[in-house]
Amino acid sequence: MLNDPIVQEILMDITDDEKCSIPIIECILDGKTSAEEISEETEIVLTLVRKVLYKMNDAGVISYTKTKDPKTKWEIYSWKFEEDKVYDLITKKYDKLSEQIEKSVKYEEENMFFVCNNGHRYIFEKASEDNFICPKCKGSLEYQENSAVIEELLKEKVACDLINHKENDK
Repeated sequence: MLNDPIVQEILMDITDDEKCSIPIIECILDGKTSAEEISEETEIVLTLVRKVLYKMNDAGVISYTKTKDPKTKWEIYSWKFEEDKVYDLITKKYDKLSEQIEKSVKYEEENMFFVCNNGHRYIFEKASEDNFICPKCKGSLEYQENSAVIEELLKEKVACDLINHKENDK
């Protein structure tokens, strides 16, 4: 599971530190459940281990139970990886991305675009307001066929939906 690039991407999104999150989760899966054990096993500074654990806990991909050490009376946190929650996050991420792509496709389909030589792009209404002169660079605005843009967006949506479907089957 942790070798899956999509899982790694989600963990990176959560922790901003893939180099630490993967070894920390591997430790948890191997039975090391305290921050101190994880720090010792991975040779990652304890404060960084805790920071990553708290971020992953906030995102719901790990949870903890709290007990008291009978001798020291200190609280002991035992961490547990919540694999199903990772897949839930992947589903949410790709559902949102798919929805954004759908909106972009609709926008592309409903509008006519004009572009200057510098790549500034405007819808017809804006281009006509400016007499087909780019307001940024003062270059001439020319009609841009956008069927290739729509086609590319649709390919992205298919890929996004395939990834989401694949992850939901796990």
